[in-house]
Amino acid sequence: MKSSMLSLAALLPLLLLSSCQTPYYAAMEKVGVHKRDILMDRVEKGKEAQQQAKEQFASALEEFSALTNFDGGSLQITYDRLHRELERSEKRAKDVKDRIDAIEEVSKALFKEWKKEIGDYQNESYRAISETQLQQTRERYDVLIRVMKRAEASIEPVLVTFRDQVLFLKHNLNAQAIASLGEQSALLKSDVTALLLEMEQSIAEADAFIASMQPDA
Repeated sequence: MKSSMLSLAALLPLLLLSSCQTPYYAAMEKVGVHKRDILMDRVEKGKEAQQQAKEQFASALEEFSALTNFDGGSLQITYDRLHRELERSEKRAKDVKDRIDAIEEVSKALFKEWKKEIGDYQNESYRAISETQLQQTRERYDVLIRVMKRAEASIEPVLVTFRDQVLFLKHNLNAQAIASLGEQSALLKSDVTALLLEMEQSIAEADAFIASMQPDA
């Protein structure tokens, strides 16, 4: 039941969810899906978005690096191909940002609720156990969101280079311009390689966080 409800929720636009979080959480809780479940689902979606971004930026790097081997052919086709790669990369970057925003949104609601409910315990032992669990979960979450945001921050420098190259090519559609862009391939490759490594670390951290949140963890 929870899985199907979470799948349905994933189809709703993120902007809509952000604009009415409290009613949304209340509605989900009525069908047995709690903030903890939503957080885990959004971390999974965030991991998937980063994996897709990783694959897209690797693909874009191949296309931009191919400029160094340009041997004639249609300059317009070359420009159009690179422009499409830029657009796809920007879309994947936005997906990553939106997913991270959604994770932060539900985590704030979860930790606020959890802290409040600790005060409802009459049993001191239960209260102490819950406080410890909350602290441990916060610590794991803080590591996760820090790594995810670091990976996200690595995207923009690469996009800046992509945009510059596509814009330069747009106004200088000739073989000489393509050759000059090819000269920047080493720097671009270095930036993308660093980005891919950050993405891999973030994806691994998401997996670790999800595993730690499992009932038998």
